Order: sequence, then C-alpha cells, then structure tokens
Amino acid sequence: MGSSPLVAAAPPSRRSAVRGRWLAVLRTPVGAGAGLLLALVLVLAVLAPLLWSDDADTVDITSVLEGASADHWVGTDNLGRDLFFRVLVATRLSIGLALLATLIAVVVGLVLGTAPLLLGRRAGRLVSAAVDIAVAFPGLLLALFFAVVFGVGMTGAVLAIGFAGAPAFARLTHTLAAGITDRDYVAAARIAGVGRLRLLVRHVLPNIGEPLVVNATIGAGGALLAFAGLSFLGLGVQAPSYDWGRLLQDGLSGIYIHPEAALAPGVAIVVAGLAFNLFGEAVAKGIGLTTAMGGAYPVGRTDRAETVPAAVTDDGVPATDPGPAADRPVLDVQDLSVTFPGPTGPVRPVRGVSFRIGRGEAVGVVGESGSGKSLTALAIARLVERPGEVSAERLEFLGTDVLGGSDRTHRRLLGTAFAMVFQDPMTSFNPTRRIGRQLAEVAEQHQGMNRRQALARAVDRLRAVRVPGAERRAHQYPHEFSGGMRQRAMIGMGLMGEPALIVADEPTTALDVTVQRQVLDLLASVRAADDVALLLISHDVAVVGQVCDRVLVMYAGRVVEDLPAAELSTHARHPYTRALVAAVPDMHVDLDQPLPVIPGRPVDPAHQPPGCAYAARCPLASARCTEEDPALADDGSGRRVACWHAGELAPGETGRGAGVLTIGERA
Repeated sequence: MGSSPLVAAAPPSRRSAVRGRWLAVLRTPVGAGAGLLLALVLVLAVLAPLLWSDDADTVDITSVLEGASADHWVGTDNLGRDLFFRVLVATRLSIGLALLATLIAVVVGLVLGTAPLLLGRRAGRLVSAAVDIAVAFPGLLLALFFAVVFGVGMTGAVLAIGFAGAPAFARLTHTLAAGITDRDYVAAARIAGVGRLRLLVRHVLPNIGEPLVVNATIGAGGALLAFAGLSFLGLGVQAPSYDWGRLLQDGLSGIYIHPEAALAPGVAIVVAGLAFNLFGEAVAKGIGLTTAMGGAYPVGRTDRAETVPAAVTDDGVPATDPGPAADRPVLDVQDLSVTFPGPTGPVRPVRGVSFRIGRGEAVGVVGESGSGKSLTALAIARLVERPGEVSAERLEFLGTDVLGGSDRTHRRLLGTAFAMVFQDPMTSFNPTRRIGRQLAEVAEQHQGMNRRQALARAVDRLRAVRVPGAERRAHQYPHEFSGGMRQRAMIGMGLMGEPALIVADEPTTALDVTVQRQVLDLLASVRAADDVALLLISHDVAVVGQVCDRVLVMYAGRVVEDLPAAELSTHARHPYTRALVAAVPDMHVDLDQPLPVIPGRPVDPAHQPPGCAYAARCPLASARCTEEDPALADDGSGRRVACWHAGELAPGETGRGAGVLTIGERA
C-alpha cells in the first residue's frame, strides 16, 4: 500500500467542512432569501443614519400630518417630518438595541446554563432550579417585570429583554452541555486534570457553538419584536429618540386618517423579524441541528459505621494491608461499591469488588453487559457521575488514597500515571480540536511544557503508537482518522505522561479483526516496554485469555471468580465462567447445531435476589444457593471463587459447557 503511486485526496479539514455547511445553507432558496434580506437590513442599519438623518429630522410645519404623496411616500408626522426617512433611520436603533439585548441574553444564559459544570453539584442545582422557575413564566411577562425593575427608557428596556430571554437560553445551554459532558473525551480531559473553566472553554462550548448561534439568531428576531412592543407601550425608547416601536405608537393615533404612519414601522418590524427568524431556521435545517433541545461526584469514603471490618491475621495485621511501600501494587481495590438512588431505595450496580494489580501485570475483566465492569473502571478513575456515590474500604493508586486528599493532587496523579482508553474511539476525542493539540494538553497541564514542546511530545507519542506520518497527523482532526488510528491516538494520549496503569475499556469494539489485533499488540508492546500494568475490560473471553495474565469474572456487580488466564478455558471453577467460555464459538463448533447460550437474563441491579445472583440461571443451584450469598474465597493457590458448588460439573457436562444450554434445549 505504501508504494502505491496513487495518492488519495486529503479529507477536508473541520474548518472547511463547517464553512461548506454554512455555504450550503445559503444555496437553498429559503437560506438565500433570508440571508439576502438579513444582509439588507443590517446594511440599512449602518448606512441609513449617515445618508438620511437630516431628511428625517427636518421640521416642516407647512406639511403637518400629510398622507402619502410623491414628496412624502408614507406621509409626515405632527411636526411635518418625513416618516419614510424616519423609518429608515430608526433601523439602526431598533436593530442595535435588539442585538444588544440578545447579547445580554446569550451571555447571562451561558453563565447560568454552565453553572452546574463550573460551580459543582450544590450551587449548580440551585442555579438550575432558579432557571427552571424562570422558564415557566411567559417571556413577555418577564420582560414587563424587568422593565419595571430597571426603569423606563432604552437602558431599562435592553436589560429587561436581555434578562427575560436568558432563562430559555440557559436551559438550552444546560441541555447541550449535559450531553457533551457525557462524552469520553471530556472524561479523558478530567483524568488529565483539566480544570472546570478550561474544560468548558476547550471542550464543551466549541461543541455546542453551532446550535447556540442558530438559537441566538432566532432569538434576535424575538428580541426585536419584544423591544418594539416595549417602546409601543411607552416603556422603551423615549423622545426625542425613536425606534420602530416608538414610530408605531405615534402613528397609531391617526390610523383612521392616515394609516401609512402606523403601517410603515409595522412592516419594518415584521420584515426584520422575519429576516432573523427565517435565517436562523434555514441554518438549523441546513446544518442538521434542532433548536428544541431542552459532574462527576467525587468519590468518598464509606461511613465506618457501615463498613465491614477487614479480616485480621494472627499477628494483628489487617489481611488487606498491602505491606511495605516497595511491595505495594499499582492498584489496590478493597470492597469497592457504587450506589445510585432508585425509586425504591439505593441501587448498587457494583458491590464489594476487591482486587490488586501489580506493576507490569495484565488483568482482564469479563462478564455480560450490565455486570459492572465499566462502572468499576469509572469509579477507580473518579468519573462516576452524580448522583452516584463511590465507597471502598481501600482504593489506592500507586500508594495514594484516591478516596481522600485534595482534588488537585488526584488530578496530577491520574493525569500523569493513569491512562484510560475508552470504548468508542469516535467519542474519545473532541471533534473541534486537532489531535496533536488534544494530546499536548496533558503535557501543558502536568509537565510544565510550553505549547511548542507539548506539541513535539504529542508527535513523539503518536510515533510511539505507530501512527504513520505522525507530524502531519498531529495537525488533523479526529474525523480524518480511521477507527484504528483514533484508538492508537487515544493510547498515545495515555502515554503523554509516564503511566503506571492503562485501563482499556472495550478498546477493540467496532474495529475489524485485523485492526483489533494491531491494537492489542500495541497495548502488549507498551506494557512490555515500560512495565505498565494493564486492566483490560472486554466481552471477548478469547481476547482476554490471550492478552492477560489474570482474569476477573464479574456477575451482577461482583467478582465471582479470579483465576489465571491460562486456566480460563480448562480449569474454571465457577459455572458462570465456564458458561461464558462455552458460549464463545471456535473452529471446532458444529455448524449444524445451534450456538450455545446462557439461559435466562442478567440480574437487574435494582432487584438483587437473595443468595447467589447466578442461582436462577445455574444448573448446579441448590436451596443453599438461593438463600446464602457465597463469599469470594481464596482456595490457597491464589485463585478465588464465589460459589457453593465450585468445581462441580452438571450432569452430562465434560468441563467446557457448564451451565450452558443450546437454543433448542432452552425451548
């Protein structure tokens, strides 16, 4: 492939793609018409006062209250001033005040909408509650209220309309930002130690900018109508200044004698409002946006009154004590639980997970969807989102307790020594920023490098993870990378510091088998080169068995078996582990027979049954299994299993198919 004389055209940059979408909007009939009309209104707002101010202000007492004529196209007012020119000149003040009110609404809305991200849980909830209450009131009612508060006149009207429009914009901002903060690249930035303000400016706002611009454009049309309404009621622009609303009020008194005086400013208001609204709607439709689109809790220690005391050896040393600092594991997890509030009480999707990972060791975590694998990894990385709560008897990374201490210390530790590779490589990067800059952010944040040094380090790390043309690739956007390349770049981001642990959460999902092999080989080479520990989360039992030294099998939020990877397919003792192995097809599967499956469904975390959670699906289950939950016990050889019938075989079972029924047998 590398020697091919054919050179593929480079994919367009994100900036070109954005520009192309906006140009495409102007090529549509509605977009072109609305854009031309809006441009005409804005040009008129700039030029009209310069060209026709004298004509608009000239008093002619001989032509008072005249109707439309060749000399005065829409008549004159009570001082003989030409109303046509006054309508044209009023464009600047009407449009300018509407845009200023829109700017206030946008700025205040952004501040209120992003408050939960910037201020944290408690203060953010209070701000969100206040916004929800304000949104429940009609906008015009809020504008009248604020107009009374701020006083009569242009300043009061601008502030009134701006603050009245802020709640709706805040609700939209909050909804859009909440969707972005769930993305993997935001989680990666948090692990890297990026502060809240930087996270907002670099990762959240650029990704919600387009819908906010669209809504601001539409909002400007609404602000124009609202401002004209306040001026018409006498609460806005005051004489001798005038805008379209003021002219409309003045012309209304003689509407039966000379309706043109009221009709002209009314038409101007409608045309300008339509220009803003139609252009905003055209943009929204053209770039595929919807204008109606409606933090992580820090982990904390378990209350010691509710914590099960750790086991103690004969000499009084806790059995879970990791020993001297030199012998401590990279990651030490003891009795880890994650709890969420539920309609009938607390829900614990992760309960009592305990394991250790030594330096250079590769540990795999397998289990069905919903077994708690990814949530365990997120809890370790301090990424469990509110209202979740993380508790543990011990949660130490490189000897540092991540349940206590300052957030700044944790950010620095996790940002340099903890790497996380997320499941979906497409959502692992911020689509609005170049790959190299996203990698460089880690070095700038934690290693004291300047912008140039950090970018050089990013290029070096891309080269280390075998990204061809690393220097050129560093200046490209994520959409210009293939899925495998994005996953490599994600691993490169983890290597920007000096990681002691890489947590790979389904790193080969949605990749073809060739690229899967390349990604797994890359992780293995990184581990071997730098003695990095690896925690690999996967549904693929075969992959884990090939890559890892040890395997943790999770079911219903618990570790049910801990065994060497080499013994996964031959010496598994838990029926669930053997069922997972048997459900993986291999070259010896009889193609004429249905594929084996595990009967039943995984347990709902909100309705944990008494006893062993796997009992309802297990062919070895006894009365004791449905009454008593087995503890994860060590058999003396370093293997752990939580089962009352560990190692037993079901009738007719030869070892590989324990607990598995074929589809036909299930029927």
